[in-house]
Amino acid sequence: MKEDVQKALEEIRPHLKADGGDVELVDVTEDGVAKVKLLGACEGCPMREMTLTQGITRFIKKKVPQIKEVQTV
Repeated sequence: MKEDVQKALEEIRPHLKADGGDVELVDVTEDGVAKVKLLGACEGCPMREMTLTQGITRFIKKKVPQIKEVQTV
């Protein structure tokens, strides 16, 4: 499952990098929680939560249905 989440992040990463940001996969728990770290411009961006929920979380859940939640660490 962790590998699938990593592949999904690789697909969305160019969109984040276009705005000076990035995302790093920290861990995927057995109960379906993906833990990510927002990097670059994403760290202090006021739109950070929207990027996480509307962009990254939705995309990961679409690609890896076993993921139930995405958390930032």
